[in-house]
Amino acid sequence: MPMTALIARLAYATLWRLLTPLLLARLWWRGRREPGYRQRLGERLGFGPRTVPGAVWVHAVSLGETRAAAALVAALRERRPGVRLLLTHGTATGRAVGAALLQPGDHQAWLPVDTPGAVRRFLRRHRPAVGVLMETEVWPVLLHEAGRASVPMVLANARLSERSAAKGRRLATLLRPAAERLAVALAQTPADAERLRAAGVRQVQVMGNLKYDVRPDAAQAGLGSRWKAGVSRPVVVAASTREGEEAGLLAAWVSVGTPRPLLLIVPRHPQRFDDVAALVGQQGLRVSRRSDWGPDGPGPHDAQADVWLGDSLGEMPLYFALADVGLQGGSFGPYGSHNFIEAAACGCPMVLGPSVFNFAEAAREATASGVAWQVADLPAAPRQVQLALGAAATLAAARAAARRFMSTHGGAAGRMADRVLQLIPPG
Repeated sequence: MPMTALIARLAYATLWRLLTPLLLARLWWRGRREPGYRQRLGERLGFGPRTVPGAVWVHAVSLGETRAAAALVAALRERRPGVRLLLTHGTATGRAVGAALLQPGDHQAWLPVDTPGAVRRFLRRHRPAVGVLMETEVWPVLLHEAGRASVPMVLANARLSERSAAKGRRLATLLRPAAERLAVALAQTPADAERLRAAGVRQVQVMGNLKYDVRPDAAQAGLGSRWKAGVSRPVVVAASTREGEEAGLLAAWVSVGTPRPLLLIVPRHPQRFDDVAALVGQQGLRVSRRSDWGPDGPGPHDAQADVWLGDSLGEMPLYFALADVGLQGGSFGPYGSHNFIEAAACGCPMVLGPSVFNFAEAAREATASGVAWQVADLPAAPRQVQLALGAAATLAAARAAARRFMSTHGGAAGRMADRVLQLIPPG
């Protein structure tokens, strides 16, 4: 290894050591609103119970990656019944949703901070057979220590936007040696593969996108359809919205002529539920919250509200089944969009904003296939929604296109599972 790369990694690890007390304090503070962040803090330092060696370790940092990992986990179990899973996360939402993927013999933990001591403790306690990092997670110390411990590491459902690639080039002294330690990167698209190779990954294979293999929960989708039958006007879901998007959307929404469709906002992060409810009130709109509904769903009084707030986790299939059309959160701010493929799986056409760099190829294909529409900015989104709602034939064609879109692009989970299992050492 070049001396400059060694110095860069040592400096990086030293910085992480210095920042670890601040990180733990921040997690404790964040736990005021999300108690999950205060649980098992010792795991962040690599402590925790020892587990039986030989598990397949899958790291899904947050909610979106965990949902994508579900398809990979299902394919792994199908191909190797009895396989044990070690599932790690970085966020409380990811960990909460990931708990549903566990079976007897599996284990769930926080990913340790990227210091040599924490990572070594983690690897000694669990001794996985193979490690799978989801999408964009490249940790220099973790990959170095995994190599020393003879744990092959895979970057699955890998994506690398041009923006991220440019940042990586500025930190190439640190990140290139980490990328070179990956056994293989299983890329979503040829463009991702090209950028991953340029970043230093020695072996790259194009496998497609796991998110096309995620199937919505049938019980939730059925419940959403039943609840929708009690609503006498169209429903528009704003899915996985981020800070700054809700205020702009609500400002544009009040300018929509009456009668307005019912707007259903589902914020990306649960700690913002109360803040978004306050934003709705500031616009003089009436809000009804999912958390206030009984087991029978929204009642007649709730149906009269201007806005519904989806303040729950893990219920996106229910919300998409409730909706006639959707607005994709993350695409109207500088976030690169969140996963609109899940909406397509539920047959919900989506309006995308200008920022889709995390799903650039999928956005091009979805708009070309009639599954989604893209607009230039947030004020244009309600106008596109009204156009779609005013054309029943267009909406029906978009739903049919969504089914074709999903079936055409599926199969990545099986291909990735086969490649991961090939890396498990005999015995």
